[in-house]
Amino acid sequence: MIAVLNRLADLVEERLTEEFDIGGFAVSYGTTEYHLRRMFSSLAGMPLSEYVRRRRMTVAAADVVRGGDDLLDIAVRYGYGSTEAFGRAFRAVHGAGPGDVRRAGGPLRTQPQLRFRLTVEGSNPMDTRIADRPAFRLVGHAARVPLIHEGVNPHIQQHIAALPPEAHARLKALGDGEPRGLLQVSDDLDPDGAEGSELTYLHGVAVAEGTQVPDDLDVIAVPSGTWAVFHTTGPHPQTLQTTWAATATEWFPSNPWRLRPGPSIVAILDRTADFSTATCELWLPVEPVS
Repeated sequence: MIAVLNRLADLVEERLTEEFDIGGFAVSYGTTEYHLRRMFSSLAGMPLSEYVRRRRMTVAAADVVRGGDDLLDIAVRYGYGSTEAFGRAFRAVHGAGPGDVRRAGGPLRTQPQLRFRLTVEGSNPMDTRIADRPAFRLVGHAARVPLIHEGVNPHIQQHIAALPPEAHARLKALGDGEPRGLLQVSDDLDPDGAEGSELTYLHGVAVAEGTQVPDDLDVIAVPSGTWAVFHTTGPHPQTLQTTWAATATEWFPSNPWRLRPGPSIVAILDRTADFSTATCELWLPVEPVS
């Protein structure tokens, strides 16, 4: 996967002034666009689309400063249909419009070319198992929330806090399968994993396909498939978030599995009263690398 990501970074440079087929590229290297985008954003710290935009505006800045072409020609060269659209992208990266930069020579912010390297020390083994599950359903209370990579997500906190105590007991009584217990479910996640992008968060439980579900609960149908299950214990949510990040930097590059579309599930197995420490299972939908 590291070699594939570096080839993708090379392709960005080769096709900097044109669009290219990410899906076709992924298939040609034996992976999927979904997995490729998830791994890129996890390792680069930014979505692939954002990296492409930053690189284009970095190179375009040289054309702007040189002053040999008018701004419309430069905009079209880098795939923008108008100077207005080009100016918005340029300002988002450099903090100033192309006209201002042309007159003053700056300010300019450079996005260096990315190169991916993997360092595996093996000092922190990951407690993982592979589980095959028949089709099941996730049922509970859902809300659309923004993605936050670090720390507690206040939108999720508010969603859970708004539920009455009896709602939790009702869900616990309804759950009848794995993952067990009350679950934190993230679904409809942007493959790029961009900070602030919206996802569906569900506070609920797993039930078998044949279990009768009350009409007032939200339902996410989950097809049969394979899951990588990561066991974590420690300060919450830091340990869980660190493990989640390590799946991209350590586990997936070292194992013959890749992410497939589907919900990510956190099962809280045990916790302290103040939730400062917890034992969790992180369930990620996977498929074998062909």
